[in-house]
Amino acid sequence: MTRTEAVVVSRRVVVNVGIKEAFTAFTERFGEFKPPEHNLLGAPITETMFEPHVGGHIYDRAADGSECRWARILAFEPPDRVVFSWDISPSWQIETDPELTSEVEVRFLAEAPDRTRVELEHRHLDRHGPGWESVRGGVEGDQGWPLYLARYAALFESR
Repeated sequence: MTRTEAVVVSRRVVVNVGIKEAFTAFTERFGEFKPPEHNLLGAPITETMFEPHVGGHIYDRAADGSECRWARILAFEPPDRVVFSWDISPSWQIETDPELTSEVEVRFLAEAPDRTRVELEHRHLDRHGPGWESVRGGVEGDQGWPLYLARYAALFESR
């Protein structure tokens, strides 16, 4: 594995819906497929919000009213792509220094009018500094992006 390959995690999934619906579901229904057990708060998560604009955040809100803003929206280009930061450190705490965060790009590519390929690339993992390999291990493992994308694809299975 080259250094470049080591600092990038790529996954993809194909969903049987049009590109606009695929993009909208990813951004508006993010809380429906984000695992609630992925929680940095001291109480159970009641909702996960994805603010659909550059400068917005992805954040969790807990039953006690506390919030955890764990990502910043860096690009929002419906229906083609969205890019957000990963503001979670190797110790699985919020990272407040943007220089020590990675980024996730999600691209939506129409394969047919009712079929969309969703490509996710989590890159610059080494920006997290010492211990960055644990972030890579977490997001590439079964409980990371593969789980998110499987749950995302399941949103369309009952059709």
